[in-house]
Amino acid sequence: MKKTKTSEAFKKTSFRKIILDFPEQLRAGLRAAKNIRIKSRFGNIVVCGMGGSAWPAEILKSWLSLPTPIFINKTYDLPPQTNKKSLIIISSYSGNTEEPLSCYQQAKKEGLKIIGLTTNGKLEQLCRKDKIPLVLIPKDVPQPRMGCGYTFAALAGILINHGLIKDRSQEIASTAKSLRPARKEPQGKELAQEIQNRIPIVYTSDRLKALAYIWKIKFDETGKTLSFSNYFPELNHNELNGYALASNNFFVIILKDENEHPRILKRMNLTAKIINSKNIPVKIIGLRGKNLLEKIFNSIILADWTSYYLAVKKGIDPFSVKMVEEFKKKMK
Repeated sequence: MKKTKTSEAFKKTSFRKIILDFPEQLRAGLRAAKNIRIKSRFGNIVVCGMGGSAWPAEILKSWLSLPTPIFINKTYDLPPQTNKKSLIIISSYSGNTEEPLSCYQQAKKEGLKIIGLTTNGKLEQLCRKDKIPLVLIPKDVPQPRMGCGYTFAALAGILINHGLIKDRSQEIASTAKSLRPARKEPQGKELAQEIQNRIPIVYTSDRLKALAYIWKIKFDETGKTLSFSNYFPELNHNELNGYALASNNFFVIILKDENEHPRILKRMNLTAKIINSKNIPVKIIGLRGKNLLEKIFNSIILADWTSYYLAVKKGIDPFSVKMVEEFKKKMK
């Protein structure tokens, strides 16, 4: 496998070991946020972050029916829903992501309540300097997409501490205990073999659309495989027609939870038949677990294995995000 600066820095920690150790991230994330609390009442939550520092908040939204509105902000300015009763969470795994740092400065200028969530970097420095509550999560993986358990559990801990959601820490800890990443490895390896040299498209329900997007991120970053995602029922009203003259170099994955609305389940099955009739392979993957949180993280672990083995088959570094890093340098 080709070595890069990133892989050299983490040569003592294999990508495979990171996947196998994933359950511990959930426990560590809860510990990291344990004592973080601001004495105030909040009307909404704004999570500012990019990529793997943001989509753990999407998982929270998929998992829970939140009594307090949560807005996930992926740009330089705070969203229009921001007000004096907003809790602003600045999430940047590296601590140096420019978009959430821009939001930090804006929130500080407007005198809003802020919590920082990071491993180190400029965000840690700013929080310490400005005496802003800070959640420091472990920096033992090189990319935020591999540390989503830390960020997810820390975010959940913050919301629990402020009474913004019911205390579900026991459910998170139970999920960590029940996950068995090694059991998903053969399935991921087989799926990578099926996808090889094709463009994956990942579909699921509107309720779990963040999960399909996470699979896309894993394919893009770990597997260096261009991929796309969409969700039911919306895709049946437009994207389905794109298959009329599509080539067969695509591979469609449908993530299916049997607890979805019966009409959604029917749409999934019928869509699979229609696409398959165009000689495009379709794989329906059922979500497995005792509850929704287990189903989500079991699916994410499978995405990790699949994208990892795609990288292995291509002989490329699964850690590397060379094009993204080069783009960031040019932006500076």
